[in-house]
Amino acid sequence: MPKIADIETTPNPNAMKFILREPLTWGVSRSYDNAEAAKDDPLATALFGIEHVTNVFYVDHWITVTQDGSTDWQELVRKVAVPIREAPGADAESVRHAAQVRSGATVENLSEADKERLERINGLLDEHVRPYLQGDGGDLYVVGLEGNRVMVHYQGACGSCPSSISGTLAGIESLVRQIDSELEVVAV
Repeated sequence: MPKIADIETTPNPNAMKFILREPLTWGVSRSYDNAEAAKDDPLATALFGIEHVTNVFYVDHWITVTQDGSTDWQELVRKVAVPIREAPGADAESVRHAAQVRSGATVENLSEADKERLERINGLLDEHVRPYLQGDGGDLYVVGLEGNRVMVHYQGACGSCPSSISGTLAGIESLVRQIDSELEVVAV
């Protein structure tokens, strides 16, 4: 059962980041935009059962909960803390299997050249973008690469943050153009 070590605000006023003492996962992120998407995840299901929760994102030692903006965080934090504290810790084998399935699905139909480009893009994102997004309670992953279009999906606090769709996306596009000047980054 994870213990909450700290609670942090994020640049998104509707999202709060909970720092945990024990991991919920090992490197595999879980992101849900609604209760239906979270139906197979007991923690996310419990959080969506709390009025005003609109998004749940977690990975490793932290979880970001986003609300609809119509309630006070002080009250909502107390409610959200209960299922977080009751959540089981990470199960190494199921997390490892989910990571293998997920990574295999992203590169399955790509040419060798595109696999190499995708690897370089992810390397740049890992080094220059993801640490900052994760520090603010969010993340992003590359959904696909089609020709010169890199499709990314924001998660957690970044998913509904206005600056992620404007400034951050332009910065990511500028960064990946170091690999190929024709690349265009699109948020999906």
